Amino acid sequence: MDIFGIPLPAMLSQLLLGLVNGSFYAVLSLGLAVIFGLLNVINFAHGALFMLGALTAWMGAHYLGLSYWVMLVAAPLLVGALGVAIERGLLRWIYKLDHLYGLLLTLGITLVIEGVFRSIYGVSGQSYSAPELLTGAIDTGFMMLPIYRAWVVVAALAVCFGTWYMIEKTKLGAYLRAGTENPKLVEAFGVNVPLMVTLTYGFGVALAAFAGVLAAPVMQITPLMGQNLIIVVFAVVVIGGMGSIMGSIVTGLGLGVIEGLTKVFYPEASTTVVFVIMVIVLLLRPAGLFGKQR
Repeated sequence: MDIFGIPLPAMLSQLLLGLVNGSFYAVLSLGLAVIFGLLNVINFAHGALFMLGALTAWMGAHYLGLSYWVMLVAAPLLVGALGVAIERGLLRWIYKLDHLYGLLLTLGITLVIEGVFRSIYGVSGQSYSAPELLTGAIDTGFMMLPIYRAWVVVAALAVCFGTWYMIEKTKLGAYLRAGTENPKLVEAFGVNVPLMVTLTYGFGVALAAFAGVLAAPVMQITPLMGQNLIIVVFAVVVIGGMGSIMGSIVTGLGLGVIEGLTKVFYPEASTTVVFVIMVIVLLLRPAGLFGKQR
């Protein structure tokens, strides 16, 4: 069966592969949305911290013999701790300044992190094997779907919607949102707002590292692996609405699928379709699809 002259199996295959890419976009853009929505900081270092998550997983396996499952927990915690140090030592001094200062500072942090690891490992890629439990493929009838790619989608969706629920539906999330709007009022309830802000940044960074560990078995691990991806992720955040948690999740998954289908119908446009959509959305709805109009 063909659709617009394209065999159905080929279309469904690209749709599933697009969903995998969309899962990475969703987790990364979610971390950006958490940091911007709650801290009002444009975190350009997100791509470097994504890379650091993947590289930490590789170093854990290469030097210490630690399993994928251990590093799936340990790498986000370690990189999140680095995020806490960055927030405490650098970002806390610029919260009251223009967004541009945060953008420039995190860009500088990106260049430092990438430069350090490029000097140690160079730019050649390192491979990282998927765990034995997730090797092999599932016969879907129209394609052989690698089990690991299916796991990426499931894990990403679980983390995304778990984060959304925590921020939007729990008492902790209410404190987080209130702390950004009226920190003195929240402090009156005995909440340590500066600590809450620090941990929020660390959590957003940990999400980037988690995405990096998920990506390690399907991408070549290099110090520059986050550069191209972060540009697309920023476009996802803009389209979904800066600071919108649900917007980042839905837009990340949706744009991954659109990008995958574009590779079937018009491959030359697959690298630019996200940015074309971003331009159209900004023209029609500057606040983004899920953002609040002001």
